[in-house]
Amino acid sequence: MPVADRASMSVQALAPSHLVTAPTAPETDMADVPPVPRHWRFPARPSSVSQARHAVTEALPGQLMPTLQDNLSLLTSELVTNAIRYGSQHDGELVELVLWSADGHYWLAVSGPGSGGRAPALARRDADAESGRGLLLVDQIAAAWAVRPRPTRGTSVIAGLPLHRHE
Repeated sequence: MPVADRASMSVQALAPSHLVTAPTAPETDMADVPPVPRHWRFPARPSSVSQARHAVTEALPGQLMPTLQDNLSLLTSELVTNAIRYGSQHDGELVELVLWSADGHYWLAVSGPGSGGRAPALARRDADAESGRGLLLVDQIAAAWAVRPRPTRGTSVIAGLPLHRHE
């Protein structure tokens, strides 16, 4: 699915009505999803990547499909790494993560402290390049993703993975 279509889908998924379980929500086995969004803040430094990945993994239900758990872990690593690498400018800054379920998806939002200069974007890299593939991975494994500026400062990248893949 083209990124523009995915961004449109994720904006719809972020509407306030989707942050709570409403009577009109699709039937879902609630044992498979956390009851409320989880929120974490980590220092914007490289050692926080593994801490963020561990926090997200621990928040997931034990009976979750291993592939979904692995993909959420990979998304967390890539997005937190990018938020630190491209957004952190000063000591004491934080990277924020929010994990929630809505509309049959797990959604992960990673917000970095950057000044909002250059927004994250897909880029094609040479085969021998040592970096620059993070958003390509996100694009391949996420059902939808988008980049949004934060109201005060920084950028959020939101990505969603379906709870149940139809393969």
